[in-house]
This record gives sequence, C-alpha cells and structure tokens, in this order.
Amino acid sequence: MKVLSVASEVYPLIKTGGLADVAGALPAALSTHGVDMQVLLPGYQQVMAKLRNPVPVIRFDDLLGVRATILASTIDGVDYLVLDAPELFDRAGGPYTDAANADHRDNWRRFAALSRAAANIAEGALDDWTPDIVHAHDWQAGLTPVYMMQGKAASTPTVMTIHNIAFQGQFGPDIFPELGLPQSVFSVDGIEYYGDVSFLKGGLQMATAITTVSPTYAQEIRTPAFGMGLDGLINARADSLHGIVNGIDTDVWDPASDRMIAANYSLAKPKKRQHNRKALAEHFGFGDTDKPVFTVVSRLTWQKGIDVLTELADDIVAMGGRLAVLGSGDKALETALLSAAERHPGDIGLVIGYNEPLSHLMQAGGDMILVPSRFEPCGLTQLYGLRYGNVPVVARTGGLADTIVDANEAATAAEVATGFQFFPVTPDALREALRRAIRTFSQPKAWAQLQNQGMKADVSWDRSALRYASLYTELLTAKSKK
Repeated sequence: MKVLSVASEVYPLIKTGGLADVAGALPAALSTHGVDMQVLLPGYQQVMAKLRNPVPVIRFDDLLGVRATILASTIDGVDYLVLDAPELFDRAGGPYTDAANADHRDNWRRFAALSRAAANIAEGALDDWTPDIVHAHDWQAGLTPVYMMQGKAASTPTVMTIHNIAFQGQFGPDIFPELGLPQSVFSVDGIEYYGDVSFLKGGLQMATAITTVSPTYAQEIRTPAFGMGLDGLINARADSLHGIVNGIDTDVWDPASDRMIAANYSLAKPKKRQHNRKALAEHFGFGDTDKPVFTVVSRLTWQKGIDVLTELADDIVAMGGRLAVLGSGDKALETALLSAAERHPGDIGLVIGYNEPLSHLMQAGGDMILVPSRFEPCGLTQLYGLRYGNVPVVARTGGLADTIVDANEAATAAEVATGFQFFPVTPDALREALRRAIRTFSQPKAWAQLQNQGMKADVSWDRSALRYASLYTELLTAKSKK
C-alpha cells in the first residue's frame, strides 16, 4: 500500500510543534503494517541543509507562478519528497513566520503550491511511484484533496487529519483566481468560508475521510465551543470522522538510550533519574533538588492555558514547588513569566525559544509536566512525561483526557492512575490539582507507584498505526467496490 503524506513540517528535518513529531513518526510506524509511505514537505532553508544526495524527480516551470523542483532523498530510512521552490521557501525565519515573527504574506501561495505538487504526484508525475492513498495534514496541506478532485486523481482516496482546528488557513477572496481552480470550487460546498477562502474547510469538504488526533477531540470539534466555526461541516461529515490518538517515537523518546539527557535510566533501573533532576536544577539555577519541580514545555499562548499558569506562579513557590518553563509565544505571557522568574530567582526559571535537547532534559529531570490547555487535540508532552516518569498534570480535555488516568481514590487504589486531571481551566481548579500533586509527591511510595504506572503505559505508535493502516485498507476496499 503506497501512501503519500503531505505536511508542512516533519521531524527531524523541521519542527515547530507536535505536527512535525507525528508526521515524522508515521512512516516507520506504518511500515510494519505493509505501508510504503513517502513524505512531501516544503524545502525551507533548514530542510535543504539536511538533505542527503537529493535527486530531482519532478520539475515545474510554473507552479502557481514559480519555478520549482521536487527532490527525492532518503534519510534514516524515511523517503522524503522535498518541494524546492526558492521563491517560496528560501527565506529567513520559520516555516510560517518571518524573522520578526510575522506571518509570511504569501503563505497562501506557499502552501497552495505544496498541495498542487501533491496532487501532481497523486496523478502519476513520478515515474515509478504513484500513491494509492494521499494523507494531508492540517490547513497547510488542505488544498490537496481539492486539487485532486479536479483532475486525474479524483478517485484516489484522501485522508485529512486535523491536528488543531483553530488554525484554518483563511485568506481573502482576492487570492482565489491565483489558485488555478475552477470558479465552482469557490462555493459553500467547496473552499468558500464566509466570503473568504479556507484551506482547511476545503480539505474537510472534499477528503474521503477525516481524522483527528484523539477520540475526545473528535467529539469536541462537533460542538460550537470547540469547532471554531466548522462544527456544522464536521457534523455533516460525522460518518467519515475518526479519532485516532497519537503515539510517540519511542526510539527518539527513550530515557534508557536518550543522548540528550544527563544520565540514562529505565523503569527497571530508576535511580539514575536523580542525575537528571540535578542537571535540570543546575540549568535553571535552582538550589537543592528536594522541592518538586513543575515543568512546562509549550507554546506560551491562551490556548495552552499559560495565562492561568502565570496567575499561579507565586502560588507554586508558596506551596513549596519550583517552576521551569521552556517555550515562546504571546509577548505579554513571556513578559509575565519573566517577571515571575525575577521575583523568585532560584525557584522559577524560564527559557524563551525552542530547544530540543533541553525539552528532553526537562522530561527526564522534572517531577511533573504541566499541560493546562483550554483545548488540546492530542498533546504529546504528556506522553513524553509518562515515558520519562515526569508525572502529567493536565486539563481534562481532548487527548489529555484520553491519555491520562486521574489519581483519584479509586484509580490510585487500583494502581492504574498515571497523573492528575483538573477542570475547568481556572486558577482555582489548577491550584487544587497542584496541591494534590505536591501532596502525593511528599509520599515516596505513592509517588513511585504513580511514576511507575506512567512509565509502563503504552505510548508507542503500535495501536494507532494499526488504526491508520486499517482506515487506509477500508478506503481502498470501498474504492474497489465502486
């Protein structure tokens, strides 16, 4: 079964968030289920620098107004197809924003070109490989099913995965003539969205199947509170909607072999974890390592509940805890956390930015990982926390609700608890969860049991990859019956 995966970021070539981790892990996870997956992504500067022996396989004289080449490269067993379009991707900044953190003004063209290139591959543009299924991720690949429906690949099944429905790729109607689509597509049954163009809406409208990254989130986005204006469309396509919880790459995220942490340890040999607690304390300028350390590895945004966390920064210290934060985002939230760190030197530490090695050390050396998100399609940091014995404290929403068993009295007695849930996302609810966590931390046997249960949890891609492979098979079977 040949599957083309289309994504705007793929770890380890380029990463800003969980989408990259998922897109990066799927090829290997699915290979054991007979799936030959190739991954199409943009040729950003960071990606081009990491390619090994790239081979040109498709050339475009005019791809939405620019010259472009698709390069094939195999890295660590994964087959990549990289859209090398210097006018679109050879620029400073990140995948979506410039050096000043402002959206690239031509993002619509950049990612429409990615989708158009994907449709060409689906139509057979590669000499020796044509996909049976095309799997598009988030709004950046949302036009892929739309372009496919207009050409020779109209009968090829497509899967559209929503990693976060809040990001929809919405642009003014003036761009539509530049997309190379028939006028009929700019309609309520196509990509038109309240007079604008929505890449995600187009993908959801025309994909054969829709998936999102946890069962609970699949239900949540059918409501006005979480559907972000697309709940009507999601409900109309409910029969095609599947919630498949993410896994993690358990080779990359393995405390027994992780080269990014201070000392390796495992469920069977947990004592060396203390070396990581000490290294983390030194990194953030903490003193003794007896106090419980709450870690946060996150975008610093309202969605992630960071505003609620900042309100409780002083409370965490007053309760005898410490706070270590890694992330970037809303400038007001960054400023508030910096102020908290200045008020509590030695108890609150903050690193602004993206730092993959530090994120690993924070999981290996922290005591609790805080994920106070108002909504969270799946979440990966809590899964990393389980794997590393960094007990999750999470809001009861989306994938957080699906993957963490609250340490209530019954779950604790049954020895199945893996963390702490709270709801709603308010200072009072989070404060009570923090108190529960600190109280349990002060009981060594209870805490060890909680850590052990988390580290035993199956957070791999095994079950989820089987779900995706089964979905692909269902789509191909349905196609063959038509």
